[in-house]
Amino acid sequence: MAWSTREIAELAGTSLRAVRHYHEIGLVAEPERRANGYKQYGVAHLVRLLRIKRLTDLGFSLTQIAAMGEADDHPEEALRTLDAELSATIERLQRARVELGLILRQSVPTDLPPDLAPVAAEGQMSEADRSLVVVLSRVLGPQGLQSYADMLQNLPQDPVAAEFDSLPADTGETVRQDLAERLVPYFRALHSENPTLRDAGADAPHGANFAQDTVDKALNDVYNPAQLDVMRRLRPLLREAKHAGEVRGVS
Repeated sequence: MAWSTREIAELAGTSLRAVRHYHEIGLVAEPERRANGYKQYGVAHLVRLLRIKRLTDLGFSLTQIAAMGEADDHPEEALRTLDAELSATIERLQRARVELGLILRQSVPTDLPPDLAPVAAEGQMSEADRSLVVVLSRVLGPQGLQSYADMLQNLPQDPVAAEFDSLPADTGETVRQDLAERLVPYFRALHSENPTLRDAGADAPHGANFAQDTVDKALNDVYNPAQLDVMRRLRPLLREAKHAGEVRGVS
């Protein structure tokens, strides 16, 4: 029994181009030729082509198939490795489907992690805050990110915080100082209700210092000069308020 290249390709359920490529890379041996110069394929070639097709359909690359050789009809180790890879892929795709479902149901932004996306969808974050959270999601570890998620999902609506979000870049010094002072109670309450924020960088993949440096750069990029000045004025005010509270025996 002898088949032409076209016939063997049809029997194996593959293409002429694929058969020729297998010859080029040494995956299938070249058959003998008839007197007229045409190739003549036998059963061994068909079996080999069917095996290659079966393995590629399962997900093996041609390089992996070549490494198996021709003698191993049941490459158990390679099959188990592929099974583990497929299991990981299925898990990743299932997670992706869950996230897609959330995005579609709640019309949430695609640049935020699932725990934080609903907050943005509800309009509780300014564009600058949202950009900062995107950065945080890249530098914080799971625990640190969860701390921010917990805070944002229970963020109180405060008109003073809204003033900060809409503060013009050319706001005068007096207004900036006044706003910083009026923000102290708001931020003290946030810190009191979310104590884990103090150690948000503890499990950062690249370390707390790297996370803080990245966040500082992001702050300077997403907030305007007046807002940044209010933040600078707010830090010593918070320290003073904390010290005064400790003196009075109040946390």
